[in-house]
Amino acid sequence: MAYYVFTEIQATLACGAFVTMHVAIIEDDPAIAKAVRTAVREAGHECSWIPDGETAIRDQTILSSDIVVLDLMLPKASGLEVLEAARSAGIRTPVIVLTALGNVADKLVGFQAGADDYLVKPFEIDELLARIEAVHRRTSNKPAMELTAGSLHLSLATKRLTLDGRSVELTPTELTILELLMRFKGQVVTRKMLCEHVWGFNWDGPTNVIEVHINRLRGKIDKGREDSLIRTIRGRGYALASA
Repeated sequence: MAYYVFTEIQATLACGAFVTMHVAIIEDDPAIAKAVRTAVREAGHECSWIPDGETAIRDQTILSSDIVVLDLMLPKASGLEVLEAARSAGIRTPVIVLTALGNVADKLVGFQAGADDYLVKPFEIDELLARIEAVHRRTSNKPAMELTAGSLHLSLATKRLTLDGRSVELTPTELTILELLMRFKGQVVTRKMLCEHVWGFNWDGPTNVIEVHINRLRGKIDKGREDSLIRTIRGRGYALASA
């Protein structure tokens, strides 16, 4: 099997190409929700309406959308609770807060909770549409949250790994290592890259520390296999089998 050394993450978007988005508006005011849905659909996108925070959390609305417009003063569960629940689960879908809470302190709380943009009511529909497009452009290269490599399936939203349909418990470090290997399956990932991915770009410790975690990870995903799913590429690093 041929392996290729990973050098950098590259993403190419077709210049000027129109991308259809699914926009979710989480808003308890039917008039505002109707106006936003109409404008979003006329702009060529899909739009759904969720009227309360409890439903948004239960249905994982933020996970299932391309971009979310979120009111903060919602019934049953606040917009902040919806946002914090999503971000604590690792969901990175862009969120534009749309609220009557417009002072600086409110905005700081919203951004600290994980909002990507903040628009105060009353607002102009055209400005909201422009912000939706701008936030989507900034975040359209977000990493996939569901990774698959052969019989391995890793959900970064739930931090859960399954192997042939059965759940495998991983430590946070093992999960982070496997994430990078799965993103670049079939390619060589160096020890230095893995160390920086786990411990940050300022890592200056020994790279052989990664071997301990690789061996533990192999012990969990290689049971019953003759060959390890994680191959050691001598003098270069590691590669996850692509099949």
